[in-house]
Amino acid sequence: MYVERIPRLESSTFDLDQVMAPDARIIIDHVEPVIDGGRYAVKATIGSPLTVQADIFADGHEMLAATVVLQCEESRLVTREQMVRTENDRYVAELDIQQEGAHTFHIEAWIDVYGGFVRDTQRKREAGQSLALELQEGRGLVAQAREKTSGCVREALDALLNGFEALDDGDRIHLLTADETRQMMRAVEHRLFLTQSRPQRIEAERTAASFASWYELFPRSQSPQRGRHGTLRDVIAQLPRIRAMGFDVLYMTPIHPIGHTNRKGPNNALASGPNDPGSTYAIGSQDGGHDAIHPELGTISDFRDLVSAARAHGMELALDFAAQMSPDHPWLEQHPHWFPRRPDGSRKYAENPPKKYEDIVNPDFYSDPKLWLAFRDVLLFWAEQGVRTFRVDNPHTKPIPFWEWIIAEIKAAFPDTIFLSEAFTRPARMMHLAKVGFSQSYTYFTWRNTKAELTEYLTELAANPLRYYFRPNFFVNTPDINPPFLQTGGRPAFLIRAALAATSSGLWGMYSGFEICEAAPLPGREEYADSEKYQIRQRRYDTPDNIAGEITQLNMLRRLEPALQSHLGITFHNAFNDNILYYAKTAPDREDRILVAINLDPSCAHECDFEVPMWDWGLPDEGTVDVEDLLHGDAFSWHGKLQRLRLEPSQPYAIWRCWPRQETA
Repeated sequence: MYVERIPRLESSTFDLDQVMAPDARIIIDHVEPVIDGGRYAVKATIGSPLTVQADIFADGHEMLAATVVLQCEESRLVTREQMVRTENDRYVAELDIQQEGAHTFHIEAWIDVYGGFVRDTQRKREAGQSLALELQEGRGLVAQAREKTSGCVREALDALLNGFEALDDGDRIHLLTADETRQMMRAVEHRLFLTQSRPQRIEAERTAASFASWYELFPRSQSPQRGRHGTLRDVIAQLPRIRAMGFDVLYMTPIHPIGHTNRKGPNNALASGPNDPGSTYAIGSQDGGHDAIHPELGTISDFRDLVSAARAHGMELALDFAAQMSPDHPWLEQHPHWFPRRPDGSRKYAENPPKKYEDIVNPDFYSDPKLWLAFRDVLLFWAEQGVRTFRVDNPHTKPIPFWEWIIAEIKAAFPDTIFLSEAFTRPARMMHLAKVGFSQSYTYFTWRNTKAELTEYLTELAANPLRYYFRPNFFVNTPDINPPFLQTGGRPAFLIRAALAATSSGLWGMYSGFEICEAAPLPGREEYADSEKYQIRQRRYDTPDNIAGEITQLNMLRRLEPALQSHLGITFHNAFNDNILYYAKTAPDREDRILVAINLDPSCAHECDFEVPMWDWGLPDEGTVDVEDLLHGDAFSWHGKLQRLRLEPSQPYAIWRCWPRQETA
């Protein structure tokens, strides 16, 4: 019988030495969190757990062990967190990061020889098998480990081995498989087939990067005297009122000198009068540029006093950083090559056709590296004055590499600096800005109104991979955005949007005037009539229909309830009415749930049946949960998963804290 011989390969396809290397046996796959293969850092918040997980497996039935190794780049401190095996070879651990700045983490996995011995011995004992050889094997493993240790650990292993001889076989097995013995062996035994994953970066930021309530104002409108230009000291006088509502970040629009060339008049008019203040975003005049203060606002000494006063009230100051200039900015004369010109030699003004901004010019960011350095020095100057939060105007219209570079430069000098991206742009750009370093971002929340829209959007923001790098700041209005929902919905609409923002995200903000339900629009536009961007708007905040009390209560609940301090941990449940949005918020390691129901229709009362998530506590449908009404302080119980509610426009939301009934014997 003829058998054809298979030709022998001249050389192997694989390098067998590499394939058989000790670190090739164990597979660490699908590591989370990882952003774009490790190109960008994962965002973490000091004091909030960061969950790390991966698929870890190997051939055979050996038991594996794994840890996450965390290293702080500044202090070089290294910590290790043991991973726990869950379903389908998925291992999980939670990192508790306590220092701001750059970190790295990687996963280490190895064959847990002693752990496997304990597991197999316990199985054999349960099956009634002889354990004579297991006694020898276990004692041998302990003796081997003892030879490689010293100090108190060696003494502990000596005591174990000495005591071993005096015990009967049953007690010997108990001693070898005890948790204390296993923990000692895990700390000292050789980590067989040790394998490491690729290091990944983490940027850890302070709590305010993920949990804060923002209040925006124009300093020039804060004078108590009608018609007088406000000052920074007038802003100081407003701090008690703003803090009393529960806001902890005071964000001021640009405070720099305003140009005169092509200064805009009221409602963005091309012509301005001699007393028109112009747009605060037309930065720069003969009085200075981005590192100067508009003379009518005060001095740098006044600014420092404002920073100190804000801190004394438990608040911090956020400055607007707009990388643009008026035609009168000193840089146009000092560095003319930084600014493009049109074919006829005239200045090229900012535009987004068909819109034109005749009072603003944009620099050419690719004209000269010194431009980048100049902007960096501006931010460093304000950081030196005590500013640690910057709201960045229109970052999507500037080079993304510029932002990655400048944020890294500022954080290298001031690691606690926070950057908010005002990028109302397409999703890919918005998300990429978050990847390159922005701590927070404006969102599309302003235009999500229906139950379906809100459910889809909030679910998207809390899912992978966005949860690891994108922190949404839910502003309910801005000087640029007067949403139609607020224009037509009256006071109930303002309550609805405030409750949505304050309970669904750890970050939310409002622009001054929201608390008095200010909504008069330019006809047919999402803009305010008589916009404060172009004129001084002084307000009375004690109007009869103001909602300052409700805002105060919402901010108070946010401080008290950990579940309301993040956009994560949100789950939508059934409320059988399309006008009522109903969701649960859960804090890590908490058994209770915050339940929120909001009537999305500002014009009508709505009622419906809704489901209490009994399944979250392993309760039957007819189970009982105890309830606290967080708005009114009432305490009661719900029996059964189906309950009923009614929400009026005058009180369009309900917030409850629920926990399973603790049955007593």
